Amino acid sequence: MKKKTLTPEQSESFLKVLKTRFENNMSRHKNFSWEKIQPKLEAAPEKLWSLNEMEETEGEPDVIHYDKKTDEYIFFDCSPESPKRRSLCYDHQAWNSRKANKPESNVIDKAAEMGIELLTEEQYRELQELGKFDLKTSSWIQTPKHIRELGGAIFCDRRYNTVFMYHNGADSYYAARGFRGSLKV
Repeated sequence: MKKKTLTPEQSESFLKVLKTRFENNMSRHKNFSWEKIQPKLEAAPEKLWSLNEMEETEGEPDVIHYDKKTDEYIFFDCSPESPKRRSLCYDHQAWNSRKANKPESNVIDKAAEMGIELLTEEQYRELQELGKFDLKTSSWIQTPKHIRELGGAIFCDRRYNTVFMYHNGADSYYAARGFRGSLKV
């Protein structure tokens, strides 16, 4: 089983990466202060590990929200294209139903391993308000139970300056479709 903490050196180095991204993208988090975020990250090594997992798969995590009720900052994958966790079907049930050409895994299990959650449709559309994402790729998002029970799953992308939501069989997978995650710290 993978150790879910970073060494002190890795933590220090990664915090610098996050701080630089935060400072270079202030339009994503106006009125937020890195001085309030960093102590929360330092106090939650397992969350910092999860953010590093997002980074390792080229997700470029960055702060998008602050939840006043829970006193948590919310990070999203902010890479221009879907992170390098692609060619995955939606969930274990869909993966297990494939008789041939099974992908390595599925997005629900992969997100759980990383300690993150898939973006919802609302979160995905909110991300798109902050820039132009998934112009060449697409991203699986949380699928409502009633759609999943019928064998489907949903994904989104941006084409023609418009955010689209589509459906596919949950067992499908494509090299250009990954998933975007969120994490509360």
